[in-house]
Amino acid sequence: MFCGKSLVNNFYKYKRKVWQNVIPIAQRCKGTYHPPKILFFGTDNFSLPSLQALHKNCGDRLGVVTSFKSPANCVRTYAEKEKLPLQKWPIDPSVCPQFDLGVVVSFGHLIPANIINGFPHGMINVHASLLPKWRGAAPIIYAIMKGDASTGVSIMKIEPHRFDIGDILAQREMDIKPDIFMPDLHASLASLGADLLVDTVNNLSVRLKEAKPQDSTRASYAPKITSKITEIIWSELSAFEIYTRYRALYGYKNLTTSFLGKQVQLLELRLPEKGVPVQEPGAISYLRKSRSLIIGCAQQSQLEVLQIRVEGRKPMSAQDFNNGFLKQARSLSFTENKLAAI
Repeated sequence: MFCGKSLVNNFYKYKRKVWQNVIPIAQRCKGTYHPPKILFFGTDNFSLPSLQALHKNCGDRLGVVTSFKSPANCVRTYAEKEKLPLQKWPIDPSVCPQFDLGVVVSFGHLIPANIINGFPHGMINVHASLLPKWRGAAPIIYAIMKGDASTGVSIMKIEPHRFDIGDILAQREMDIKPDIFMPDLHASLASLGADLLVDTVNNLSVRLKEAKPQDSTRASYAPKITSKITEIIWSELSAFEIYTRYRALYGYKNLTTSFLGKQVQLLELRLPEKGVPVQEPGAISYLRKSRSLIIGCAQQSQLEVLQIRVEGRKPMSAQDFNNGFLKQARSLSFTENKLAAI
């Protein structure tokens, strides 16, 4: 018993001695390490978590470039609040050599070669996809819209003249939940990108040395969203495809169609429960039990709509639409009681 107690005491003495030796070493290492001095380029709420993470990691070794359009974006607001050095885009290239590295996150501008080459370590970018998949302005939207099971973030080197083609420094993957909406995935990827960015910055020399070129033969593209993506062609898209597109664009753009010559925005919709009568594409009926509109889609599928906005009107419930516009349509021919396949 005494022997056992002695062994325990000796163990804890040894443990304390080890930590007494380790802690000063760690403190010395911490004292000599300085993260690179960074000039950050960003404009929106995807940029902000990365800026906040870099600020926590780099302290006063950080400057910010953003647009000065009114009203002020969240990046500018944060920089002003935290009293970070702030510059208006476009910047003078002579500023770049004052920093070690340029970091771009959701900036929206093609960076000129003289800016990229002005930083001793060049520039890196946080992109919201596993490159070379979904190069372009809308990778999160396309990942949901095309039914991807997973996505992620990439840290890449920025090259002149073209977006999203640079060597990959780091990547991190995450699953896409089958019912996720774009703002939730956007927030998750922004946070994931911020964490990976800090890890990359703190291991910059290794990451740059081990950077790998993209395989352009595997590239896919996510171009800027236009009104064409929002227009529903009822005879071509199934209810599931329309609902997936609704989740992909949620909070950014509304799906659109037309009725009696007016544009209609679909504000709230879902896939209906089983047992809903099959209708031809574009045909509309009102389901009294759920107070919703049932619209026929391709592949003999149906979509349930709960709220819409008719051109020139405020948002209205499906019930209000039924009591107004649908009753008007019923007084016409059956073919008018359809949403146009625009």
